[in-house]
Formats: sequence, structure tokens, C-alpha cells
Amino acid sequence: MKVLVVDAANVVGSVPDGWWKDRPGAAARLHRNLLAADLPFDQVILVLEGKASAGVPSGTQGIVTVVHAPGSGDDELVAQCRATSDQAEVTLVSADRGLTARVEALGVATCGPRTLYSWLA
Repeated sequence: MKVLVVDAANVVGSVPDGWWKDRPGAAARLHRNLLAADLPFDQVILVLEGKASAGVPSGTQGIVTVVHAPGSGDDELVAQCRATSDQAEVTLVSADRGLTARVEALGVATCGPRTLYSWLA
């Protein structure tokens, strides 16, 4: 099983399209794009934090599971990677070097937002 864990804040923040004016709307657009894409993964975990959480309710729709971080988004991303890495091949999408170092120590592969956007195109 292949699982993709998405750092929504990092992915949305990588494109200067005015997302900061409507964080919930940007999260909803990313969620819709993930649902519509033909991704090379069996499951996608989209982690939302802060105001972006208002854009998409937590839960599963299709292959996408939305998780609202109760505190630090990075801590929730690490927790999601840790929880799935024993049973699946996990890839984290984030350009945050500190975060990617934390999950690589768990055996999790990483890629940047550009790679995700290429899959969504």
C-alpha cells in the first residue's frame, strides 16, 4: 500500500496565488484537486492546520482523508507518517527541511510541492 501525506500549509504556500486572503478556500481547492487527480497512491492524508481547517471537514472522501491538526501541523504530519509507515510505503509532500528530516528518520520518502502539482496537472 502506498500512502501520500500532504503538508497542506506548505503546498498551498508554495504558490503565490493570494491563498493568504482565503486559507479555507485554498485548502478546499487543494482537497478538490486531490480528489480529482489520478494519483499513484492508494491513500492520501491531507493535514490541515489553523484557519485552513475551516475549508474542509475532517474525514474520508474517496482516497483522501482530511486530518485537522489539533496543535502543531508539523507534529501532526510526523504522527500521521509514524502511524502509517509500519504498514505502508509512505511519502510526505513538503519543502520544509526540518520536517522532512524528522520523517526521513522514520523511513518515509519525501517530495516537494512541485512534484505534487505535476501529479495534479
